[in-house]
Amino acid sequence: MTFRAYGLPTILLLIALHTPAFAAGWSAGVSKVNITPPKFIWMSGYGGRNHPAEGKLTDLWAKTLVLKDSRGKQGVVITLDLVGVDRDFSQKVCAAIVAKHGVKRADIAICTSHTHTGPVVGGNLKPLHYLTIDASQQKLVDEYTVWLSEQIAVGVKEAFESIAPAEIAWGSGEATFAVNRRNNREPDVPKLRADNQLKGPFDHDVPVLAVRSGKKLRAVLFGYACHATVLSFYQWSGDYPGFAQIEVEKAHPGCVALFWAGCGADQNPLPRRKVELAQQYGGRLAKAVDRVLAGDMAAVAAELKTGYVEIPLALDKLPTREQIEKDSESTNKWVKARAEMFLEQIDAGAPLAQTYPYPIGVWKVGADVKFVTLGGEVVVDFAVRTKRELGGVKTWVAGYSHDVMAYIPSRRVLLEGGYEGAGAMVYYGLPTKWAITVEDDIMKAIHRLSK
Repeated sequence: MTFRAYGLPTILLLIALHTPAFAAGWSAGVSKVNITPPKFIWMSGYGGRNHPAEGKLTDLWAKTLVLKDSRGKQGVVITLDLVGVDRDFSQKVCAAIVAKHGVKRADIAICTSHTHTGPVVGGNLKPLHYLTIDASQQKLVDEYTVWLSEQIAVGVKEAFESIAPAEIAWGSGEATFAVNRRNNREPDVPKLRADNQLKGPFDHDVPVLAVRSGKKLRAVLFGYACHATVLSFYQWSGDYPGFAQIEVEKAHPGCVALFWAGCGADQNPLPRRKVELAQQYGGRLAKAVDRVLAGDMAAVAAELKTGYVEIPLALDKLPTREQIEKDSESTNKWVKARAEMFLEQIDAGAPLAQTYPYPIGVWKVGADVKFVTLGGEVVVDFAVRTKRELGGVKTWVAGYSHDVMAYIPSRRVLLEGGYEGAGAMVYYGLPTKWAITVEDDIMKAIHRLSK
């Protein structure tokens, strides 16, 4: 055996080459608070619900990561194990953070996991339960919504109080269980996967942001573009994103794992409907994160820039009152519920709006990473296009952020129609599908903010 002698400079170089690249100059704070409803209230995500929750598989969490760059610029990322939040709730939460902690609205990103085994929150997906929830259950939902905002405030406060010097790095992995549900029938997926014949666009990237203080891994922020619809029973659960976060935190004691949902509106975890599958997908996602953490991550320079805008996103031709009155007599309970909501609104002096204030956030984290946060259930075409135009895997695109008001189809999906293109609008309480300009209007705003 031959031994080679190294001088001290060479040894230091070798150590540097085998040390993960984390950039100093940052400060960071992190927290997690339990937001599992203390009572069994109505669940959200599926129109077939006919009674409240009746058990718990996993807890639900609100997690906060505060980043502070070398100039003192701060950003607040809040991740929630919920199907979504509405505009009113989001505005109130953000206003409280702005008032309490001195940040701007652009400095706040609220991201939801879109688990379908969480509670109803505020007015999100209101037609799904408008005619089903009785007064006592509505009271519990209202009380939970207030309590939830208080819990988020507690978590944000704890994150600010825990701010300490930190180093940050980023990387990107891969998980392949998401399937384009518009192009692949669920029963056919196992054979199509085995034959490598799955069709349709997808986004299998797993972006990872790691925050360390010295040798301690304090936080991992990661995302994936896939519906959290493995489970559909009556037990609280974070679905596969919940299990992924649990596994990452088990593998790294003391670390807080935060998940954001990507543009997975037309992507499903297939096959599904079993707890074992939710655990399996969560485990696969966690392993993808761990592979990134164990690999050569790129240092993130201590510079943060944030932008936020709400654009008037146009809807197609609005229904007449006559059409709405006809819908109010429909045998379809969701069409009927939406119509009754509209008549109540119009009779109160508030006509239907031709546009919706659509939220878009763009952060630049260091020299490379762009973190785009979009409202609504965004189809995967937006991630594919945004990455192509803004920088590949260095561009991260989250849907289900700020305000989950409807499905957000690309031009292609809008023209094709179907559930994501038009049919799902009834469940969110919007009067019609989006205008044909929806994709271009959103992309133009993303480009303006990114500059």
